[in-house]
Amino acid sequence: MMLRHGGLSLCGVLVITTLFVPLGYASTSFMLEPIISKPRHSRLFKSALRQENLSKQQSDLWTPLVNQGWKPCIASTSTSSSVSDSSGYIQVFLDGGLNQQRMGICDAVAVAKILNATLVIPYLEVNPVWKDASYFEDIFDVDHFMNVLKDDISIVRELPDEYTWSTREYYASAIRSTRVKNAPLHASANWYREHVSPVLESYGIAAISPFSHRLAFNNMPADIQRLRCKVNFEALTFVSHVRNLGDLLVNRLRFSDDAAGTEYLKQVVDTQGIKSAGKFVALHLRFDKDMAAHSACDFGGGKAEKKALARYRKAIWQGRVMNSRFTDEELRNQGRCPLTPEEIGLLLTALGFDNSTRLYLASHKVYGGEARISALRKLFPQIEDKKSLASAVERAQINGKASLSAAVDYYVSMHSDIFVSASPGNMHNAMVGHRTYLNLKTIRPNMALLGQLFMNKSMNWSDFQAAVVEGQRNRLGKIKIRKAKQSIYTYPVPDCVCQQD
Repeated sequence: MMLRHGGLSLCGVLVITTLFVPLGYASTSFMLEPIISKPRHSRLFKSALRQENLSKQQSDLWTPLVNQGWKPCIASTSTSSSVSDSSGYIQVFLDGGLNQQRMGICDAVAVAKILNATLVIPYLEVNPVWKDASYFEDIFDVDHFMNVLKDDISIVRELPDEYTWSTREYYASAIRSTRVKNAPLHASANWYREHVSPVLESYGIAAISPFSHRLAFNNMPADIQRLRCKVNFEALTFVSHVRNLGDLLVNRLRFSDDAAGTEYLKQVVDTQGIKSAGKFVALHLRFDKDMAAHSACDFGGGKAEKKALARYRKAIWQGRVMNSRFTDEELRNQGRCPLTPEEIGLLLTALGFDNSTRLYLASHKVYGGEARISALRKLFPQIEDKKSLASAVERAQINGKASLSAAVDYYVSMHSDIFVSASPGNMHNAMVGHRTYLNLKTIRPNMALLGQLFMNKSMNWSDFQAAVVEGQRNRLGKIKIRKAKQSIYTYPVPDCVCQQD
C-alpha cells in the first residue's frame, strides 16, 4: 500500500472511530439504559481542562519513528514461484467484521497454497451485528488481489458450471460431504493435508466453514508465513471509491479551508506563508455495548447501568463470560477494562495533545452516545466526522454499509501520523500489525497501568501525567518480536520483515 504522509507542522488532528446514539441513552431491543454524563474522574478531568488551556502540543509526539533495523520482506522463500496443477477448489465462508474477515482471507490463501488448491474468492457472511451483506468485490479490489498473488496460487472469481451447486444455502440446508466444518482453532498445515486433501481428491471441491482463526501461527513453513504477509499488506487493497473517499477525508483534515478549520490552518502555515499539511492521529474508540457488557467492568453509571449490562450479558452469552467472576478492581488491575471516552481523553491530554487538536469521529457506535462522549468533547472541542467532512453525495456509496464504512476508517487510520486504540480488538490488532510492518507510529495504551491509575482517586494531575508518560515510554511504536502463538497479523516481526544491511 502506498501511503502519503505530509507536513512538518506541529499541529495535530486526531481521528477517532465512533458513532453516536441518542443523547443520554443506549437504545437496544432489550432495554433503555441511562448513562451518566458527568466525568467519572472529576479531579483529573478538571486539571486536564486547565492543562489543555495552558499547554502547547509536544512537538516530539509527531516525530516519525526512527529506523528500527527492519524492512518489509515478503518475497517467497520457495525455490519455485510457478503455480502447480490444482488439486481442486477451496471455498471459505468468513464471519465476523471487516478486520476478522481480512485475517480469514489471508489464511484462506495460505491454506490454498498448502493444499495446492484453487481458491474461490472468499464469501463474506452477513454479520448479525452490522447486518452488512457486502461481497468481497464490494470492499476489495479483486483484480489487484488476483494479480498480486498470480505467481503464488490459482484464484477464480466463481466456480465453474459443474460446481455451481456449492453455495452457502446448499451447506445450510443439510450435512454435506464436501463441507469441512470440524477444522480446529489454529489448525496445523498437516491437519489440512490429512483432513481436507482427501475431500479434494474425492469431490474436487472442499468448502471450509466456519473458517475464522482456523490456521496456526506456530510451526508454519517460512514461505507460508511470507505469503500471509503478502496478502495482508500488499494484495488486499480497497476498492477505488473507498480509497477516494479516504483520500478526500485525509485531505480535508490536513488542509481544510472551511470556517471551522480557519484557526487550525493558521497553525499550519510555515515561515514563508505556504500552507503545509497538518498532522493527525487516528483513535479507534472501541466502546460499544457488546464490549462494555462482555468486559464486566463498572463504568460509573451506577446500579441501573450495572444491572442493564448484566441483563444484556446474560441474554447474549448465557453466563459464558469469564470476566464476570472477577471484581471491577481485579479487572482494572489486570488491564481488562476498555478505556472510556473520558479516560482516553485524559490519556491523550497527559501525553501532550491539547485542545487545538481536531478530532475525527469515524464509524463505531459508542455505548451511551453523546452523554458518554461529552467529557472527551470538552477536552477536544474541535470534532469532525464523515458527515461534517463529506457531503451526502460524496458518502452515498458507503451509506448503510458497515463494512465499507469500516474500510474507510482503516484507510484513514493507515494514512495517519499516529494511531491509538482505546482497547484491544480486531481493528487494534490489524492496525498495530500493518503499521508495524511500515514502521509507522502507534500508541498502545498500557491498560494495566491506566486501570490502576484511574482507581487512585487521590492522585493529582502532575503525578498522573508523569506516570502516564513513563508508562507509555516504550509503547509508542517500538517493535515487538512475535512470541509463540501470537498472531502474525498483529506482530509481523520477524516473519514478514528482513533485517536491513
